[in-house]
Amino acid sequence: MEDSIQQGISNLLDELKSYLYSQRELYGEDIYLDYAPQKAVKMEVEQKQNREQLIKFYYEIKDCQKCELAKNRTKLVFGSGNPDAQIMLIGEAPGYHEDIEGKPFVGNAGQLLDKILSAIQLSRDKIFITNVVKCRPPQNRDPLPEECEACNFILKRQVEIIEPKYILILGRIAASVLLQTEGSIASLRGKVYQVFGAQAIVTYHPAALLRNASLKRSTWEDVQLFQKLYQ
Repeated sequence: MEDSIQQGISNLLDELKSYLYSQRELYGEDIYLDYAPQKAVKMEVEQKQNREQLIKFYYEIKDCQKCELAKNRTKLVFGSGNPDAQIMLIGEAPGYHEDIEGKPFVGNAGQLLDKILSAIQLSRDKIFITNVVKCRPPQNRDPLPEECEACNFILKRQVEIIEPKYILILGRIAASVLLQTEGSIASLRGKVYQVFGAQAIVTYHPAALLRNASLKRSTWEDVQLFQKLYQ
């Protein structure tokens, strides 16, 4: 009996170690102060398959050199969030802070995005966030079509693994890639699209709201529509 208990404890510690290690390797050096072992073990069981597939894929592509952006990047920004999420947010490309930290939406635009998500009862632990381009373009310029194309296989594989039911598309570049259109956000918003088998809504990128506050009302309408969709 004692040997069985010791073996059980050993297995539990191995599970916790695996959970924390994989989180660090995929999502950075964050320390989770609200970490609860029982919750973590449950997440380990429920999310193991998707998480392991994402980690395996990350290691396969983390040194990708398929376009010129790879030459000057600090970190490839793979994506972060819940590997079993029903909701994906897909933006355009990493900026300065994302390139440094290796995580999407961590600068000023990311802080605004967190507020937008909170307003519709969402948080980062309930969704998966990524971009159509995984490396920062110089001076935060728009990614070029060939750069988007070079990264497309990564995004497609992420979607295949996660299998989201709902996608919120953030920004003109992301919309042009996912919807194969050159239409403006103003002409695309307010409609539901089918993207990768998921229902999708288009809205403005949070960075656009920082430049033009008048877009906030339209964005609020868009995310309310998105909330009705996933609820």
